[in-house]
Amino acid sequence: MKLRLFGPSGLRVSELCLGAMTFGEDWGWGADKATSQQIFEAFVNAGGNFIDTANNYTNGASERYVGEFIHAEREHFVVATKYTLRVKPDNAQDVNLGGNSRKSLMRSVENSLKRLNTDYVDVLYLHMWDFTTPVEEVLQSVNALVQAGKILYFAFSDTPAWVVSYAIAKAEAYGWPKPVALQIPHSILDRGVERAELPMARQHGLAILPWGALEGGTLTGKHTQPSDEPRREANPSERERAAGEAVLKIAREINRSPAQVALNWVRQKPGNVIPILGARRLAQIQDNLGCLEFQLSEAHLAELDKIADFKQGFPNAFLLGAHVRGLIFGESFARLDARLT
Repeated sequence: MKLRLFGPSGLRVSELCLGAMTFGEDWGWGADKATSQQIFEAFVNAGGNFIDTANNYTNGASERYVGEFIHAEREHFVVATKYTLRVKPDNAQDVNLGGNSRKSLMRSVENSLKRLNTDYVDVLYLHMWDFTTPVEEVLQSVNALVQAGKILYFAFSDTPAWVVSYAIAKAEAYGWPKPVALQIPHSILDRGVERAELPMARQHGLAILPWGALEGGTLTGKHTQPSDEPRREANPSERERAAGEAVLKIAREINRSPAQVALNWVRQKPGNVIPILGARRLAQIQDNLGCLEFQLSEAHLAELDKIADFKQGFPNAFLLGAHVRGLIFGESFARLDARLT
């Protein structure tokens, strides 16, 4: 695996990230400890050094497993975890266990450090925006943890573009640590982040970490061919079935797996893109890692782009249209685009 800089930082991470949400069976699905370690070792043997978990994944089992797996070579690994969501066994009456507040953040990080059995976390994500906590409170709290050496870098996950860009501006103004990455859902079937979040991330040089690239297996062909994988939806929609068939068609044409095709559609998008891989079985991670061996052609990328029937909508479609660009610059968008290139 090649290495990439983690957004506007000097941190070097592998070009794929191992998602550990499947580590542990506490949620009724996932991998047991022995299988989780096999998945981890396959990723490491392929050159991976970047592991992603969260405080609530499998009720804390994920962090505990990751802590054990990395312990012998802690300094080699880049470990990312998250705060915001509650761990299931916690008291539901404690209103401050979740959310983005300073109290939630401090408590979550302390508990994550214990479960990971480490003195520091390389990357801390705000897991989900709560539309309640001031951005300034989050950044001040992050700054305190960075100063204390408990976290090294800060990033956002599942947060609107306007919040992240505002946080970057505030951090720059006050000399606080700036967010360096954005983790978001992105797949052939789920392209909503292309309207605001992806352009914002590229503009600020943030690392982009797509999750859900396989849509829970929908894009691996499990709905259109025999599979022993559990199906979260007993009756996939016609749209999902058609998407799976379209990906499978291209996979057969190039003698690759559907999962590899779906992952490379994400990997080949512009920007500092580092997809997150999730697997419940060793065979799955081994197959996913095969995406590193090839690239999709422009023709296949264009064919896959059509699957979701995605439209930019306002304002992008309006402002980037040839007519408006011509009104702004006085010549056709095509000619201007050629000259700028």
